[in-house]
Amino acid sequence: MGFFDRFSKQKPESTPHTNGSTEPVAAPAAKGAKPLLVAAREKLEARDLPGAMAIYEEILKGATADRADVLVAISGDLGTHGHVAEIIELVAPRYDAERHGPAIGLNLIQAYLAVHNADAAQHVLDILFGLGRPELEERLHGFSNAIAELLLAPAPSSPVGGGDAPAGGMKIGLVTITKPIWFYGLEALATQILPPKDGRTRRIAFAQLALPGFPKAVEAARQPEEELGRLSRALPLWLAETFYFSALYTPIAAVGTMSQPPADNQYVIFDQEWRTEHLRQLVDTTEGGLDYIVTGALRMTGGDYEVLLRIWEVKGFRERKTFSVRWTPASADTGLLELHGQLRTYLEWSPASAAFAYIIPTKPRVWLETLGASLGFFLVDKGVLPPAQLPPATLDLQRAADAAAGGEAASFAFLTLRQRAARLGLGEMPAGVKLARSTLVTQAEQAAR
Repeated sequence: MGFFDRFSKQKPESTPHTNGSTEPVAAPAAKGAKPLLVAAREKLEARDLPGAMAIYEEILKGATADRADVLVAISGDLGTHGHVAEIIELVAPRYDAERHGPAIGLNLIQAYLAVHNADAAQHVLDILFGLGRPELEERLHGFSNAIAELLLAPAPSSPVGGGDAPAGGMKIGLVTITKPIWFYGLEALATQILPPKDGRTRRIAFAQLALPGFPKAVEAARQPEEELGRLSRALPLWLAETFYFSALYTPIAAVGTMSQPPADNQYVIFDQEWRTEHLRQLVDTTEGGLDYIVTGALRMTGGDYEVLLRIWEVKGFRERKTFSVRWTPASADTGLLELHGQLRTYLEWSPASAAFAYIIPTKPRVWLETLGASLGFFLVDKGVLPPAQLPPATLDLQRAADAAAGGEAASFAFLTLRQRAARLGLGEMPAGVKLARSTLVTQAEQAAR
């Protein structure tokens, strides 16, 4: 199975090689995790991959989850047993070169080479070169040659949605949302709601999140939108909305759609993280270009959620920073606000001055549902997607109605959602809805009739 097959019966070494060898690196494990790592290795030797993965998930929920020796042991053991995709799934989102050192990065390069992902391998290689470790240079140059050979080799076609995609005629497109999604329908109030964008701003795009390992991604995307798919689109909408209300930024949100005539358009589920060519496509098709792009991945394992965000500087297409957070259904608001706060701090977000004062929602999990519903209604209203892509509209309307009194933005979102639902004949309209009490909301209620 790719590069690791040759070493599946060899004992991994802890000393870096001085050539382009692809032998995985192993390291001593953290004391508390050692018995579990031994148990997982025994599962791998017994060809019980699900059993090993369950143990690894347990380890990665514990206090040792961020230990370099634990991550390198997991990646080394999976690699020597030929489970390359699982290295990428478990280890790649958690790897920080400055904190964890080069050994895990070497294993990741090998894994990416094994699955013919040259861009991801090059990305990790660039990070390792950036560490400035002279003792690694010869080996890194060996990997550089291997990546070059992979880039020059004929590449099999691989649709974004994964290997189950139907052949022929499929086109992936990006829809860019340049204003808060709930604003569309309130254009008459633009000067009261939207802050002015004067002078030079930083142009930033928030891309739809990938759902690595999502089963039958293309087939699932044809069905009504489900939870993870909605979250993968709603999170960038929320971040783009937040940064719209900053004087420093001009943001967009980018979501994917897919067409294969004669079938209707549909949402895309990206089962792999965005690669360099996708970033270039977004830059090339964005008027005025971009300075930064935020990509990432979303996973759900055993009912728990994990989000990873990557900030890319477009000049040179280099990754500047990663953020990650986990939450359970009970701690969703806390986890999401933590991630949101980390990103705002790093990007030096500050609120813009406008008649409408943007307030960060205290219950972001419900807000994400409203944003996801607003996007779906908007794209159906514009004829980009068919109504079949929408989940039951009555639930979305009721959820937005229940939150509408929580603030001006929540009221705007309900009003424009209701406006589109009425125009499309979707769902049962909630009665007795309470809105936030403000002159601006009263004006919006009149504008959205």
